Amino acid sequence: MLRKSLVLLLTVLMVVGFIPAALAQEEKITITVLNYFDLTAPGAERELEEVWREFSRRNPHIIVEREDLFLEAFHQKVEAYAAADRLPDVVFMWPGGRSTSLHTLGLVKDLMPLLGEDAKYFNPAVLAPQAAGYLAELPQTMTSSHALYINVPLLESLGLSIPETYEELVAMVPVIKGAGLDVILMGAQDDWVIQSCLFSMIVGRLVGDEKLQEIIEGKAKFTDPEFVNALEFYAQMYKDGVLDRKIMNINYSEVNGLFASGRAPFMIDGDWKTANFLTDVTTGEALIPVDQQPNFKMTIFPAIPGEINKKSSSGVVGTGYGMSSKIPAGSAKEAAAWELIKWLQSKEVQTMRLETAGTIPSRIDVTSDNIEPLVVERIRYYDDIEVYTEVLDNILEGEVYLPLNVGLQEIGLGLATPMEVAERVQEALETWRAKK
Repeated sequence: MLRKSLVLLLTVLMVVGFIPAALAQEEKITITVLNYFDLTAPGAERELEEVWREFSRRNPHIIVEREDLFLEAFHQKVEAYAAADRLPDVVFMWPGGRSTSLHTLGLVKDLMPLLGEDAKYFNPAVLAPQAAGYLAELPQTMTSSHALYINVPLLESLGLSIPETYEELVAMVPVIKGAGLDVILMGAQDDWVIQSCLFSMIVGRLVGDEKLQEIIEGKAKFTDPEFVNALEFYAQMYKDGVLDRKIMNINYSEVNGLFASGRAPFMIDGDWKTANFLTDVTTGEALIPVDQQPNFKMTIFPAIPGEINKKSSSGVVGTGYGMSSKIPAGSAKEAAAWELIKWLQSKEVQTMRLETAGTIPSRIDVTSDNIEPLVVERIRYYDDIEVYTEVLDNILEGEVYLPLNVGLQEIGLGLATPMEVAERVQEALETWRAKK
């Protein structure tokens, strides 16, 4: 009898001992997320279902409170959170540029210690130190901020072919405009578009990264001939009719339909723009139907007179997600936030993004046979690029590139000269440097 009672007592003690562990396992952890997301993009519903809802299904103990914003609304909210010192636990980030304050103010953690052995699954290039000298966000891709999109049948219907030089492009202007078409479309109502998707490429061709770095370090100036010449070439594009000031009245989403409908034979944007033309899995519709996608080509801008870098394009390590540095190291919240970041750059998620948006994976273990022709073209496009140069809003501080963004629009509208803009940007650089 004594033995039976002892066994019963031990059993009860064991059960009681397991209760706290079981409760701990079921304890809910809430993670706040600020996400950059276009809810109108093709594949948006698949992203919601296969990424966010699937994470919740796999991790029922992690409650994700997600805020989805896009374009300037997102960037304004990031700065507001940073200024109030209440950054969400997980935040969508750039490797520099638009996210510079998150890096340099130490608002996010170094993710390399958390990545550990999983680093072997990623292209080493995407794990390089970022704006503050450490891996603040785990990139989902490598990206080119400039690409020239071409409606080949439309171009050929005008008796024209893909230009190899800027002079050839200028010679096409009367023919294209004579047909009642625009030459090059851009959704440049937001002031970052011209700088990131066009002017960064021009600076790479005519100024080069070495000279740009000298300017940033104070060993040269934005008012030096090289940079002013880049601004003058950009201004010349309007005089030549290659660009039209109406691009600054086209918002970033509106341009998708204009190009797909044949409003112009050319469009300039980042390589990510392909995602907007692909099939929406929820409707089965696409701005450019799958059977028409082989008619569209992506390439780099034609050769520019006086260029020092030939066949170059502006490129940068892609965006990803960072973790607030306020989360205690080794805590359950840190483990939960890292679980989410890991999932967002997992093989499953990167495969889905390759299929729905043509996003070039940062992982080396991602492949798919289920991709549309325009995605195949995006991947092929990288063969055209011989030199990658900096994207200006990635290497410059916001206080410096924002006056440049505005200045580029003013040049296009005839409200400022190239030298005036160069002087303004140089002044902004010196002001920023004086505060360091």
